[in-house]
Amino acid sequence: MSDETLPEQIANQLRRAILRGTLAPGAPVKERDNAAEMGVSRTPMREAIRILAKEGLVMLRPARSPVVVQLTLREVSDNFEVLISLELMSARLAVERASEAQLAEIAAIQGRMETLYDEIDMIDVFELDMEFHRAIVRAANNPVLAEAHGSILSRLWRARYLSANRKRSRDRVIRQHNAIVEGLQTRDAALIHDNLSDHLEHLVINVQDYFEQEVHAEETSATGHSAA
Repeated sequence: MSDETLPEQIANQLRRAILRGTLAPGAPVKERDNAAEMGVSRTPMREAIRILAKEGLVMLRPARSPVVVQLTLREVSDNFEVLISLELMSARLAVERASEAQLAEIAAIQGRMETLYDEIDMIDVFELDMEFHRAIVRAANNPVLAEAHGSILSRLWRARYLSANRKRSRDRVIRQHNAIVEGLQTRDAALIHDNLSDHLEHLVINVQDYFEQEVHAEETSATGHSAA
């Protein structure tokens, strides 16, 4: 049985709807309609929406329905600069501070991801990927660092998913994750740094490519409407 509260379970469902685009950027998240659709009362729905607002996925508005947030490329890039620094710092500290149990947890997450990658939904793969990165941050054993990372990661959740879904680089991701696990287990900071840096660099490239294609699609659509 899940240890999640009802608002957390609802937030997970709404988060997945945002990732899939069922709730698109700018779309209202109607408390009453969503509560009725999920068969829950408005109170846990309201709490779930607040969870998503804290994560930066939803923007609350006075006396109006909250809307799904759409970050600009500039905002995404600024957040990624911080995220990359935090993840590299976490990996370096994890080499020094991680317990054997924490290392085993990281390896187990990666093992599940490698085994299930081609068998499960892309959102499930993505969530395993994010859990892998969060586990490394936890292994740094610095609560302040973990809190800062969690805040930035939440804001980038949709951007990371859309870029990962557009360019599925299974072999590279698995190879890099396994090298990171090996680096942690052998306490090899250089091995981790090289593979994690390359891993995050590809992520940024994919995100930028996604935004550029979206802008191009919008321009093409606008040109088509003008011609019509």
